[in-house]
Amino acid sequence: MILLDGHSLTLAQLESVADEREQVALAPAAADAVDAARAVVDRHSTGDTAIYGINTGFGSLAEVKIAKEALTDLQRNLLRSHAAGVDAPLPARTVRAMMVLRANVLAKGYSGVRRVTLERLIDLINRRVHPVVPSRGSVGASGDLAPLAHLALVLIGEGYARVGDDPQVLDGRTALARAELQPVILEPKEGLALINGTQASAAVGALALLGAERLARAADIAAALSIDGLRGSYHPFEPRVHEPRPYQGQLTSADNLFRLLQDSAINHSHENCGRVQDAYSMRCAPQVHGAGRDALAYARATFSIEANAATDNPMVFAGNGEIVSGGNFHGAPVAIAADVIVIALLQFATISERRSDRLVNPVLSGLEPFLVRDSGLHSGYMVAQVTAAALVSELKTLAHPSSVDTIPTSANREDHVSMSMAAALKAERALELASRVIAVEILLACQAIDLLAPLATSAALAAVHAYVRTRVPMLDRDRPPSPDIEWIAKVVAEGSVERACAAEVK
Repeated sequence: MILLDGHSLTLAQLESVADEREQVALAPAAADAVDAARAVVDRHSTGDTAIYGINTGFGSLAEVKIAKEALTDLQRNLLRSHAAGVDAPLPARTVRAMMVLRANVLAKGYSGVRRVTLERLIDLINRRVHPVVPSRGSVGASGDLAPLAHLALVLIGEGYARVGDDPQVLDGRTALARAELQPVILEPKEGLALINGTQASAAVGALALLGAERLARAADIAAALSIDGLRGSYHPFEPRVHEPRPYQGQLTSADNLFRLLQDSAINHSHENCGRVQDAYSMRCAPQVHGAGRDALAYARATFSIEANAATDNPMVFAGNGEIVSGGNFHGAPVAIAADVIVIALLQFATISERRSDRLVNPVLSGLEPFLVRDSGLHSGYMVAQVTAAALVSELKTLAHPSSVDTIPTSANREDHVSMSMAAALKAERALELASRVIAVEILLACQAIDLLAPLATSAALAAVHAYVRTRVPMLDRDRPPSPDIEWIAKVVAEGSVERACAAEVK
């Protein structure tokens, strides 16, 4: 059980809710903070002073005063009007991450919702009611308004949702009834509190980050397999080479490669081969992978803060009873971090594709053309490398930053927007592509190891090779590589490749 207090949610906990259906609950201290903030809203909602989000319109309609008897309708209409998302819905895991992030933000006590409303959102998580949330429609300005509105509609018995693993889409009221829940009747400020924030783009981006971190570890394993298959040297990975340039990512990657290649009979067989230097894609792997790792470390710091950040507007301060308008909903930090994830993934993918190219090129590898015996009759992995090249080319187009764009919205009230959702969705797609690029390299490198038999790779890499061979047999005659690539990409994404390794990969 994860207690939500608005301060201590980790990215690992976020992923456990998204993927492992971990239960959540409101921390007692957070419940008190929520009640105190709500009391402030209740006092202000009975007054005559115009306060944004409580008794006014929204966006460019902020100067329109709303009658007291219409304040409940105002909040419901907000959710209805802002549910303007389009395109394919977000996966259930992403929606679960959105819900826990939003619940955690509300638990900080700056939003002014009632405890019952927050607890109903927690009920959706725990009872696996997953709102249908279209993936497009947010510019990351006043938060992810459209995605969060689609999510929040289900709380009031509207919108659409799926329950558990049932693929059937139900209307919100039916979905709640199936989970034995009642719709919430929103009171002043609650609709706005449910949709003002970055939780859609933060959910997509944070999950992409966690996947990218797993890919970084798999990329080191793939590189080590390729370097051994290409009969490269492990000396460029010695600690004494990297300590004078102490980037943490570079040090970690070099340490991984150095340890993974120890005690390889393949490596020992060419210690005196006369080659002076390996190609950059081999000996510079720690520098390139390390730069990607350091970029991901920046993104991790950003998403760790964002997971516990108050992103509401206006913000409620229970200490002095004030309600203050601000701009914490702006997604600029999330947008930049998500763009950095794509750039980091491109580092792993581009250098991986170059190693794959060396593996299939007999002039560079010294192995059979396209890694298959009786080449000519068989084309081997010729087009597997072409696939990696195609994916890398697409990744390069995705690396153009979304965060450099802005377009005015809401009658120019929101005159600078972040495009954080576009950046996060781009990171999600980039991760899918990069996982397949790494999968191609692992596929080819394992074949190279086989072709070098009876020489054996290191014990650490042999365990990875054996794991791959449980599903992907050595290629001795042509077959479609596509299923093999997709399976390896799947186990890369799940972290199974690093778990199969007989050495720790950091």
